[in-house]
Amino acid sequence: MFLRKYAIQFIFLLLSIVIIVFGISIYAQETVKIGIIHALTGPQAIMGQDNLNGCLLAIDIINGEFPDLPFDLAPKAGLPNLNGAKIEAIIGNSQGEPEFGAAEAERLITISGVSAILGANLSGVTKTASLVAEKYQTPFLTETSTARDLTERGFKYFFRTTISDHESAEQFMIFFEELNRKINANIKTIGYISANSEWGISDGKSVAEFAEKYGFKVVANLTWPEASADLDSEVLTLKRENPDVVISAILASDFVLFVNTAKKLDYNPPIFLGFGGGFFTSMNEIGKDAEYFLVRHFMVDISEKETPLLYKVNQMYKERYGKDLHGDSIRNFTAMMALGDAINRAGSTDKEAIRQALTETDIPADQLIINWDGIKFNEKGQNILGKGIIRQWLDGKYQTVWPFDIATAGIVLPMPKWSEK
Repeated sequence: MFLRKYAIQFIFLLLSIVIIVFGISIYAQETVKIGIIHALTGPQAIMGQDNLNGCLLAIDIINGEFPDLPFDLAPKAGLPNLNGAKIEAIIGNSQGEPEFGAAEAERLITISGVSAILGANLSGVTKTASLVAEKYQTPFLTETSTARDLTERGFKYFFRTTISDHESAEQFMIFFEELNRKINANIKTIGYISANSEWGISDGKSVAEFAEKYGFKVVANLTWPEASADLDSEVLTLKRENPDVVISAILASDFVLFVNTAKKLDYNPPIFLGFGGGFFTSMNEIGKDAEYFLVRHFMVDISEKETPLLYKVNQMYKERYGKDLHGDSIRNFTAMMALGDAINRAGSTDKEAIRQALTETDIPADQLIINWDGIKFNEKGQNILGKGIIRQWLDGKYQTVWPFDIATAGIVLPMPKWSEK
């Protein structure tokens, strides 16, 4: 009886050890599901795929072993604080439409069981998708959605790594002031153009606010339905009002159409500056007509000597996807690395733990491939250490022209006429 009692206890002890070891083994192989929402079909599909690829490269680095990269999560495979768990990307296609973005967020949360969502590039899509995430108390990190109002809603689970266009609009006015002071550009009037999207309307308000603050006059504020088939009226209005500079918030198809229409109607803006969008994906398609356009950008020149970490990551991106990183894909990479960092520090797939870890994020500049001072969120979920630069398309590539102390090329103003390009 005595021996039987201890034999039973010994068997239970062995079973407990097996269960514990087996459980740890299973947990070590468990994945952390992260939803990624981008427009993978429709007019914004090229941009959406580039952005997704930036996320996937970051996940490859986190999940793999890259001891030659200085990221905290690069040397060892997986998330160390979750016993090496890998990130599993669950992908949603917004088709560039807010209602589809919301539906995909719902699916990712309620059916796929993601612990957090990253997306969704277009501010209008991010607005609806993040509303769903807030409802389900799921952390939502946006990478490139820059409409000011996104961080003004009092949301608890919403975070943004990139700067908003509100800050960029003020930087534009400072840029114009410096052009007037340093090269006598004589900028006084501004024309603004955009699609009537969440992004475009929000940016137009910011441009108008800061133009008044800095003493510039907005002489044209033009919007149109996204993916319009005809911009003749808008271009003719700009030609008539003749602003000293045109600022735009337009995506790829609208940007290509605008350039073709301006050339057809012989409208030659002296300065054309974009918030981004189509400027990141359409320049090669436009060809020599894209020369001298300016854009708010988020990456410095790729150089093995001057920016070695960016150079290494860009080489990896190019080997996988056949093209260089650009302002949107680099921000997607950065956001995914930041989200991976937060999940690792949380040491859990619990959504509340991840949200708390995001609020405590403090990533230094040397952990980034983008020219920011770091990533640290304020009480609204906005990264307060981001910044932008201005680059000009010169000789078939973007080159940094402002701030002047980090410029790699001299700015060319005014833009040459179409016949001179």
